[in-house]
Amino acid sequence: MKAIQRTLAGFLLLLTAGWALSEPGDLVAIASFFDFRSLFMQWSGVIAIGVMSLAMILSLRPAVLEPYLGGLDKLYRLHKWLGITALGITLAHWLMAKSPKWLIALGWLERRGRRPRPSFPEGSLQGLFAGLHGLAEDVGEWAFYGALVLMLIALIKAFPYRRFVQTHRLLPLAYLALVFHAVILLKFDAWRGPIGPLLVALMALGSVAAVSSLLGWRPGRRPVTGTVTAVAADAIDPVLTVDLRLDPGWPGHTAGQFAFVTFDSREGAHPFTLASAWRGDGYIQFRIKALGDYTRTLAARLHPGARVSLEGPYGRFTFGGNAARQIWIAGGIGITPFLARLQALAATPDGRRTDLFHCTARYSADAVRQLRHATDAAGVRLHMLWDERDGRLDAARLAETVPDWRDADIWFCGPAPFGDALRTGLVRLGLPARRFHQELFEMR
Repeated sequence: MKAIQRTLAGFLLLLTAGWALSEPGDLVAIASFFDFRSLFMQWSGVIAIGVMSLAMILSLRPAVLEPYLGGLDKLYRLHKWLGITALGITLAHWLMAKSPKWLIALGWLERRGRRPRPSFPEGSLQGLFAGLHGLAEDVGEWAFYGALVLMLIALIKAFPYRRFVQTHRLLPLAYLALVFHAVILLKFDAWRGPIGPLLVALMALGSVAAVSSLLGWRPGRRPVTGTVTAVAADAIDPVLTVDLRLDPGWPGHTAGQFAFVTFDSREGAHPFTLASAWRGDGYIQFRIKALGDYTRTLAARLHPGARVSLEGPYGRFTFGGNAARQIWIAGGIGITPFLARLQALAATPDGRRTDLFHCTARYSADAVRQLRHATDAAGVRLHMLWDERDGRLDAARLAETVPDWRDADIWFCGPAPFGDALRTGLVRLGLPARRFHQELFEMR
């Protein structure tokens, strides 16, 4: 999380510094509300189009950036916070644009006479931009309204995932309209300052990403098709096990990674963690918990022979690191990446001493028996914690159960509040935060 926060803060500071260096005289010449408004409109416009551009670039799932933030799940979290930042800044930008009219109507501000329009050489680029100001303002205002609705749909989880996917596909259109708005209304002299090249690069890449998204083209990993070979529903837990046979083209994956899976083109792709290690034979497995309106219907929808599409693999939850000791903690369906890792270790041991804590609200003797067989084959020590019988796992309990926990890298997959509480507790006991690995498996 700190890497995401640092990246977002650093990016905002970079944009602000570039803008400030491009407006040196105006920053010290604020003599009225209108002077402040003019500066705020320029600054907020730069910040808004900058963060929207980076969010648009990240929407292409650039795997090349995964190592810098620790996985695509972290990139998606950054994408989400960029969207929230853009929402706040564009709202402030719009309010400031409308504020003189409202303040004058309330009698709190005196109307300012129109300033004479500057003249430009006939046919000059600056003159062309000046002539487009009115159009750019109208386009920007309507694009703002559209983007506001689309971003609210994305953030309000009461809207079904399917509707979110369908409406989110329109966001690139709003972005391209806002690029036009920003290009025309940024002060012409600012393009010659440090902010100019930075915005050109961001908006160019963002525009390419927007057009790619509209065309349904994603650079890098191409989707691979496959066939469902088996579907099995758990008798106790609402979990569906889905086995697939992939067509040629899958690059292979490391235990702990995930893929975007399309079972129904109308629904779109959903991210699911791979529950099996890659053996090179084309067979993979997913374990899918019924958590949403769509996943609850999968048991009735899926059947052997159904065709699917996968894109991936993605993610950096891959059990790396130099520590000879590892502790794994799974909450509920968070056991999935550990199942894949157990298969991989059974085939190729890595020499580490590993403890697995599986914390579950529902107890299945058959599932426990299968898990114990897998951990025995992989040489991993299993700790089963059934909430009703054993209570919740916390940092103190973990430290007492595994005395040499300070020597371990800790890998957690499960509910975010549970992971956050464990991380906080262990860091307070002396664990370096960088050694607690938590997947932020939330793509919306």
